[in-house]
Amino acid sequence: MIELTADEARVLGVLIEKALTTPEQYPLSLNAVVVGSNQKNNRDPVLSVDEDRAMRAIDGLRQKGLVIQVDTVGSRVHKYKHATQEKLAARTAEVALLAEMLLRGPQTLGELRTRASRMHPFDSLDAVQDMLRALRERPEPLVRQIPPSPGTRAERYIQLLSPPPDPVEALSASIAPPAPPEAPASPLAERVGQLEQQVQQLQQALTRLAQSLGEADPFS
Repeated sequence: MIELTADEARVLGVLIEKALTTPEQYPLSLNAVVVGSNQKNNRDPVLSVDEDRAMRAIDGLRQKGLVIQVDTVGSRVHKYKHATQEKLAARTAEVALLAEMLLRGPQTLGELRTRASRMHPFDSLDAVQDMLRALRERPEPLVRQIPPSPGTRAERYIQLLSPPPDPVEALSASIAPPAPPEAPASPLAERVGQLEQQVQQLQQALTRLAQSLGEADPFS
């Protein structure tokens, strides 16, 4: 399974985005990669990436087979293009959705359709869901469904190429949606069972996080 750093995820997302939205300006120079990485729109979080950080990210992506350097006759400026479709054996629609999640983090089905449509047309929510299902059901999944944001009901989707920078999102990404009960149950009993299971999973995730930080188990 390919695992990207936060900077690599941002640079790969930028290369995919620009390839699909401004093909006349693609491949990108290092300076264009820096500018795209530091955009304030369609980015979450907003970063401040300099040329050294961007170059390290490009080198890392090249080593992972996700980026190719392009040199043209008569030009001393190196340019770069992504090879995501070839490396991941993914369709353009799937790559557009991955790029949107690389650039903006976890999003709902509706958000993904609205935002990714600038890169690739999606006729309906069902079309987006079909692409996400294909990414989720791979032998090595590239996308996971996670619980809604607090105060909302819509399930979200997160890409699995790069770990989320937010510890809360990391916890959410590690928790699978609760499985339905095997036997029929009343709506209240079913809901209570789901909540108990989610609490247990959250406790386990927090324990793992505490251990990774060298802290004591908060539930012991």
